[in-house]
Amino acid sequence: MATRARVRAPELIGKGGWLNTGDHQYTLADLRGRIVILDFWTFCCVNCLHVLDELRELEEKHRDTVVIIGVHSPKFVHEAEHQAVVDAVERYQVHHPVLDDPELATWKQYAVRAWPTLVVIDPEGYVVAQHAGEGHAHAIEQLVGELVAEHAAKGTLRRGDGPYVAPEPVATDLRFPGKTVLLPSGNFLVSDSTRNQLVELAPDGESVVRRIGDGEFNEPQGLALLPDGRIAVADTVNHSIRAYDPESGAIETLAGTGKQWWQGSPTSGPALDVSLSSPWDVAWWGERLWIAMAGVHQLWTYDPATGTVEVAAGTTNEGLVDGPAAEAWFAQPSGLAATEDRLWIADSETSAVRWIDRDLVVHTAVGTGLFDFGHRDGAAGQALLQHPLGVTALPDGSVAISDTYNHALRRYDPAVGQVTTLATDLREPSGAVLVGDDIVVVESARHRLTRLRLPEEAVRVESVAHRTQRATTEVAAGKLQLDVVFQAPAGQKLDTRYGPSTRLLVSSTPPELLIGGDGAGTDLSRELEIDPAVAEGVLHVSAMAASCDDDPENEYPACHVHQQDWGVPVRVSADGAARLPLVLAGMDQG
Repeated sequence: MATRARVRAPELIGKGGWLNTGDHQYTLADLRGRIVILDFWTFCCVNCLHVLDELRELEEKHRDTVVIIGVHSPKFVHEAEHQAVVDAVERYQVHHPVLDDPELATWKQYAVRAWPTLVVIDPEGYVVAQHAGEGHAHAIEQLVGELVAEHAAKGTLRRGDGPYVAPEPVATDLRFPGKTVLLPSGNFLVSDSTRNQLVELAPDGESVVRRIGDGEFNEPQGLALLPDGRIAVADTVNHSIRAYDPESGAIETLAGTGKQWWQGSPTSGPALDVSLSSPWDVAWWGERLWIAMAGVHQLWTYDPATGTVEVAAGTTNEGLVDGPAAEAWFAQPSGLAATEDRLWIADSETSAVRWIDRDLVVHTAVGTGLFDFGHRDGAAGQALLQHPLGVTALPDGSVAISDTYNHALRRYDPAVGQVTTLATDLREPSGAVLVGDDIVVVESARHRLTRLRLPEEAVRVESVAHRTQRATTEVAAGKLQLDVVFQAPAGQKLDTRYGPSTRLLVSSTPPELLIGGDGAGTDLSRELEIDPAVAEGVLHVSAMAASCDDDPENEYPACHVHQQDWGVPVRVSADGAARLPLVLAGMDQG
């Protein structure tokens, strides 16, 4: 077995304390003898949610030797609220201890730069591996097997029950509902996400008529009425689009294989043969069903006439770039609303509202990028939202915005280019639907639908603006060596059968930050050139590496794609670093 670098794991510190432990406050010393996997996550991040699902099998298989600890490290201000973290742990069915770290203390101690990041600590308290992004469960499974054997032989492995203590369940008719649609009958159909069901409610929005799909769905979200009377359902964690027939009760899969899409997988073809990635919302527009594919920062379409799906907009790069649909960048699109000439989009990670016109050109109405957010009304160019999850087209051509992390209902009026606030004190609104002169809002964290009369005047609120509270990296002007660290996991090798197995894409905000080194290439190391005249900005780095099981006896080895996008805030200074290491998988030895 290869010798590993031995770096002592820093202590676990979080001002918010521990969840899922029965109020016990743990230290690393309490966990000595166990293999500890730290999962640095934040609940807005769909990639973090993917990793939660990836870890479930490993967590169950090695329950007596492995302790998984979620270190909640917020991006948005709302995510630093303790109750919001409590809600998220229940919403996403996290069945391991979680350390609430609102000030990013542990994040900084471990030099984490991306959500999600996994850190493996051996039974003696040393960091032995770090992985950024998704797709690392197989590698960690292999490493866990090696650590169990090594430390059992040394006598340093301690088996037993883990520290997880399940919270008491709470009885409500809905539990973290996601979206709703108005049925022709006047009833509401609601995606009851945490309970993995659809629920039909009477016109009062409260009385349960029936529950649908017990065992059929997995955290369903978006709903849309199809021309044939069925309801399209974004079955998010099943990575599928389903159709529910209110008349017969039948449920049919329209698109998706049930497996998550990965780089290199088909992006078009027969709908049941193409994988999807966390579809979050759906809308009927232009004779097709449009899909907000949050997991890969794209929009896809499903054509019922041909039974096919295809990418319609987005490149899989995360960010805010307008223009022709094939060149645009999105960041976790999570809400859709169709009008005659526009498809409105809630682009949650950029805190933006965007739209596509009939010529398939993408425009931004509100929002500036991944790092600026807040609650500010007025001219759309300076207005701010905070992680909106829903948009609802209004009869006058404006759009209502479920401004989720601001707990507000906002409105953008394209006729005058203004943003106003319609209502506040809504707990994590995630979608809304018009009912006559009223708007019915899904209050996800209050587990209910709330009916509001659309006000004639806006609500006045105090303006606030925020930037993501991540540590800024000091870099020197001129030459900057960028190294994406990737070491193929034990038992794997780089897959070079069809050409280069790695890819690196670099850009910056503002673009003037980089004099040289931007663009795409296949080498994971690159020399960048920083403009000394630009004081600060963000480096956008997207890396991918493909590895396959190194077994000469296996003619068809399993292959694995490792991918991560980083947005690294940087400040140019005379004594700044001349090297920027980003760990995709392995340990940085530089």
